[in-house]
Amino acid sequence: MNRFIAISAIAILASCNSKPAANSDKDSVVAKPQPGSIIKLDSSKRYIYLTWDDSPQPPGTIACKAVFRKQGVKATFFAVGMNQVGPFKKRIIDSLRNDYPEFLMANHSFSHANINGRDNYSLFYKQADNAIQDFLKNEKELNVGVKIIRLPGNNAWVSNGKIQGPKSTLAVCKQLDSMGYKVIGWDIEWNQYKAAPKESVAQMLKKVHDKFESGYTYEQNALVILSHDRLFGKPQYADSLSKFIAELKKDPRNVFETIDHYPSVMSKK
Repeated sequence: MNRFIAISAIAILASCNSKPAANSDKDSVVAKPQPGSIIKLDSSKRYIYLTWDDSPQPPGTIACKAVFRKQGVKATFFAVGMNQVGPFKKRIIDSLRNDYPEFLMANHSFSHANINGRDNYSLFYKQADNAIQDFLKNEKELNVGVKIIRLPGNNAWVSNGKIQGPKSTLAVCKQLDSMGYKVIGWDIEWNQYKAAPKESVAQMLKKVHDKFESGYTYEQNALVILSHDRLFGKPQYADSLSKFIAELKKDPRNVFETIDHYPSVMSKK
């Protein structure tokens, strides 16, 4: 009898011990945030959107990702489908797509308006239907998860019927707007000079300061910075990027976000 009681007690204890472990495993599964999620922005903060164009462009794309990750900031890479040539570049694109919420991959067209071997922005936008198909092809080829586009070669903004940009892009912008796409331009650019960043860190910090202080940004308390992956492939230029971000982080008002959390992108009709 005593033996039966002892065995029963052991069985009950084992059963009790196993249940919390199963529940614990279930509770520990946290859903990964998906691109395009809605967040609440803090009006007391200044949001900075690092948007880098023409990905993948190794070694620049890899160097930029390393800097952003080391500094602990979010960034957006606008990718070009025709640049994804070979397995190495495909892995870079896969990493950009899969590394959300730290990084977001968005649409910068398949061809970058390349017609007959050179960028021909004028002809690209004149042929509006072809341009739209180019963006749709890029979305499909790269499996872009958000309906966010940057036009190649033009600073245009589109959101919910509001269009701002060069007249030459108007037909394309109207079509994209009717299809529910958001088009993102930029407030300031870290320009290129002979395949290197043109402005110094100090000059870029002044650009950021002046834009925020003047209030002349497309959206209040939101600053979109444009540059290109290829500019930061060399160690000395990657170091400049790291110093730039480190200085911006010293101001507690500054918050770095991906472009799917830009005010006009999150706004609904």
